[in-house]
Amino acid sequence: MSDIIAIDGLSKTYESGFTALRDVNLHIRKGEIFALLGPNGAGKTTLISIVCGIVNPGPGTVLVDGCDIRRDYRAARSRIGLVPQELSTDAFETVWATVNFSRGLFGKPADPAYVEKVLRDLSLWDKRKDKIMALSGGMKRRVMIAKALAHEPAILFLDEPTAGVDVELRRDMWNLVRGLRERGVTIILTTHYIEEAEEMADRVGVISGGEIILVEHTRTLMEKLGRKELRLQLAAPLEAIPAGLSDLNLVLEGDGHELVYGFDARHDQADVAGLLRRLGEQGIEFRDLRTRESSLEDIFVDLVHNRRTGD
Repeated sequence: MSDIIAIDGLSKTYESGFTALRDVNLHIRKGEIFALLGPNGAGKTTLISIVCGIVNPGPGTVLVDGCDIRRDYRAARSRIGLVPQELSTDAFETVWATVNFSRGLFGKPADPAYVEKVLRDLSLWDKRKDKIMALSGGMKRRVMIAKALAHEPAILFLDEPTAGVDVELRRDMWNLVRGLRERGVTIILTTHYIEEAEEMADRVGVISGGEIILVEHTRTLMEKLGRKELRLQLAAPLEAIPAGLSDLNLVLEGDGHELVYGFDARHDQADVAGLLRRLGEQGIEFRDLRTRESSLEDIFVDLVHNRRTGD
């Protein structure tokens, strides 16, 4: 799969002296959904703004579908649709007019059939004659996406696309993103909703302190860094873990009523079967058990914490 965005050695220091990006290297593949995660101030917005031509780049190179953002900035920008986090559009225009105007800004000829399809895909067709000011926050968010898609971009940046929207609309947007990917559009999304990245992204990149600290397939990341946890409600409390089980990663909680067993997510359930057998050999009985697996949020928090502390 070829790269549609290639960022090499990119840094950015503002006039204030603040360094937002440090030697960033990031390649995003054509047709994938890529999630960029990072805490506030990590450099996500600066990175996106440079690629989209909003912020001047520092040292380094950025290619968008083969176009250098410095030498071929018009061609590069024409390949990108951007949905910013903040809602900003002409409140007194109709939905139809604002989406058509966005298409014209990129020199695209009028294509009512295409605009109609975009509006229908976003459940905006019935609102096409409404003024933006009359729409709900969720509908305004859909209009921002329609504007970004109006000129048929190959790449779509979604900066916190579901911030402030309800669960139903969030699911609708997830389905829309998957549909765009099926049509060959590359999606780059930033989000604070970690479950979005876990649900949708093919790969995840983590940025912290202006540096890319990890890029990995979502599934591989979960397998590499995920942890599983088995919690057993004991039939009778224990004062301490028996010496015969000291080699296992066991912790007593709940005043000795709960035994917690942590193990690597890459291991299979034979570990659990072995644990239960050994508990029986020690005469330990349990009333109930439940399991929990690390979420992408757990992994993300650990990565950023370890980066900050140097662990």
